[in-house]
Parts: sequence; C-alpha cells; structure tokens
Amino acid sequence: MALNIRHEQKYYISRTQYQVLSRMLKSVLHPDPNADENNEYHIRSLYFDTVFDSALHDKISGVSDRDKYRIRIYNHSDRMIRMECKSKFNVYISKRSVQISRDLSEQLIAGDPTGLENTSSGLLRDVFREMRLRLLKPVVIVDYVREAYLHPAEDIRITFDKQLRTGLFSNDLFNPALPTIPVFPRDEIILEVKFNRILPQYISDILSTAAGWSTRSAISKYTLCRTYEGKDY
Repeated sequence: MALNIRHEQKYYISRTQYQVLSRMLKSVLHPDPNADENNEYHIRSLYFDTVFDSALHDKISGVSDRDKYRIRIYNHSDRMIRMECKSKFNVYISKRSVQISRDLSEQLIAGDPTGLENTSSGLLRDVFREMRLRLLKPVVIVDYVREAYLHPAEDIRITFDKQLRTGLFSNDLFNPALPTIPVFPRDEIILEVKFNRILPQYISDILSTAAGWSTRSAISKYTLCRTYEGKDY
C-alpha cells in the first residue's frame, strides 16, 4: 500500500498569536466534526520505544528517516482506539493507523504481541516484529487538548495543541484520573500545519500575518514528555 506523504510544519506560538489566528481560521476553514462546542477534543497517546530508546535518540540526533509507534485514544474513551505509526522521511511525514480493540491494546501494553504474526494488517505485523526483535515497549503517556481546523483542498489540517502534559512513568492509558505533569512552565501552544502538496496562498497569508514572527521548530511532544525522566540524553 502506498504511503500518504505529507508536509508538516510546527511552531511555538504565544497566547495572543493563538487568539488572533484561531479567529481568522474560523472564517475560512471547517471545524473538526469530532470536536465539542469549543472545537476541542482531548488526545492521549501511549508511545512505544525500543529497549535502547531508539526513537528518542533518533529524534534527538536528527536522523532523517525514523518511526514512532503509539496507541491513541480520544476524550478518555475506549470507543475508538488506534494503533499508529508516524514516519518521518526527511521533511515529509506519513501516518499509518488501524483501529484495535481494548483487549488487544491492553495485551500490547503488557508486552505481549502473541497472535499479531498472522494479522492482515501490515502495521500490526510491523508492531509484532518490533516487539519481538527490538523489544518495543510502552514508555510514556502524552496528553493534550487539540483545536483543529480543516479544509478538503490538499487535505489541510491546522491544529492548536494546548495543555501538554506527561503521564510520567505510567502506562495506565485508560485511566481518566491518571496524574499528569505539565511539560511547559507556561501554557505554550503548539501550532501544526499539515497538507499534501501545496498550501493555498490565502491560508499561507493568514499564517504569516498572525504567526509570521514565530520560528518553525522541530517539535516532538514525545521527546518533550520524556525530559522529566532524569536520563542523560
């Protein structure tokens, strides 16, 4: 199956930039149909890494081609559970995703990939291989609130990720009362801009007007949420 390769741009923005940009995007883009009345929803991801922290070290070292595996849920619910692999190819990104059951997710969290070798999903076969050969295991929970705006042209998706928190040293993915720790000393906001080939000029102009003084950054929520572990990376 051919991968859907996309552009992804990330920025740290201020609260003022967010307020201006959010108002402007509401007038030209569509709200996410899965969001609440404030166009927000909660995302919790449990990231996996190898016994050698390969994904973490690859990110810190700037390796151009790399993968990150995660199980993701929304609004603290197990109604939609996805196993995902986000891949980076130089300046492009791709994401593979498959819906899985609560039972399978808990099995994988416990470190047991039994049965995945015969799955029809290429992604789950990759998970089986990584767990067997590279000892892939859950390492950190990443929590945040997302506000998203969409447009069908070039499959544009512009998001504001807020209240980033880490579920330090816990794999308790489905616990809505899980204690989490704020990652930032202030409530910084992460702006992400995703599109297929070309960002329409009028959207580019809006971003430049409202957030043009922000510097594009190689932001990784996964890496940020592992900074509290006390390891020397």
